[in-house]
Amino acid sequence: MASAVRDLELDLDAFEGPFDLLLTLVLKEQLEPAEIDIAGIVVAFVEDLAARDRIDLDACGEFLVLVAALLEIKARQLFPEEDAELSELEPEEAAEELARRLAEYRRMKEAAGWLRERLAGERDRWFRLGPAPLAPHVERRLAQQDPSALAVALAGLAAPPPKVSLSHMALRFPPVAQFLERFRATLRRRRVFDFDGEVAGLSRVEQAVAFLALLELRKGGEVSLAQARPFAPIRVSRPENERTQQWTVRSA
Repeated sequence: MASAVRDLELDLDAFEGPFDLLLTLVLKEQLEPAEIDIAGIVVAFVEDLAARDRIDLDACGEFLVLVAALLEIKARQLFPEEDAELSELEPEEAAEELARRLAEYRRMKEAAGWLRERLAGERDRWFRLGPAPLAPHVERRLAQQDPSALAVALAGLAAPPPKVSLSHMALRFPPVAQFLERFRATLRRRRVFDFDGEVAGLSRVEQAVAFLALLELRKGGEVSLAQARPFAPIRVSRPENERTQQWTVRSA
């Protein structure tokens, strides 16, 4: 512990002597924490600091840790029933916790002292972020360049790009009338034909236009459509009234 804490002389009702001895008696359970005047310890420490030329921050930090631990132990003994506000540790366990904190504080303080000594020992040494002055200087060499080739490359970059033709992406729809006349001519030669067979080999756009022409013929009553099941071939035939008229004429 720092000298300002270890050698702090206390004159209390239940104890008289250095602060270090007080802590030892508390840890050995030879002195009841309830009998300790914490306020008197704080007043004595503040008076000791006021008498010094400068404030020892390390001593202040250590004193706060020790006084807080003593207050916790004393509170556990004075208010054992306040479980909601205090921990469930017994006074003996609290004393062990205080000893553990003191040991951990001493280790941290020793580590801080060791780092302080290392910093003082390395104070005259400096480091640099750049390469060492004796390191070989690497000369970056560029490959042989041809100015004319560079000029040609720059001219190619400056030339506007050719216009991209989108003509191949345009959809060309054949006229519906073309398929109307085609289907009418087919029905004049045959009484029935399959739509799938007629449009086989055509593009999807041409097949779609041919189907529209077929629907137009069905709307006008020029053809009859039949399909055995969904997605089956569509059979196209002459209208029923035309068949009846031809059968009547032949019968007569």
